[in-house]
Amino acid sequence: MTDKPDYYLDITGDLCPMTFVKTKLLIEHMQPGQMCEIRLQGVEPLVNIPRSVTELGHRVLDFGPEADEPETGVHRIRILKTF
Repeated sequence: MTDKPDYYLDITGDLCPMTFVKTKLLIEHMQPGQMCEIRLQGVEPLVNIPRSVTELGHRVLDFGPEADEPETGVHRIRILKTF
């Protein structure tokens, strides 16, 4: 992950379906070609966010656990808005 995201969102304190609602609202606010980084935690968001974003037609650029604290279960996902 070398490129700096245009937007950043932390949804580690939220539960589904609010995790996806907040993610979708952020992506709708973005311009095509912009990237966001989202910090998430919990089984449902880890499965649903990447799947839902892809189904909407956007690209998941990177997805994985945080390097600095992998034991927390916190992950980061980078999404590119495609249209």
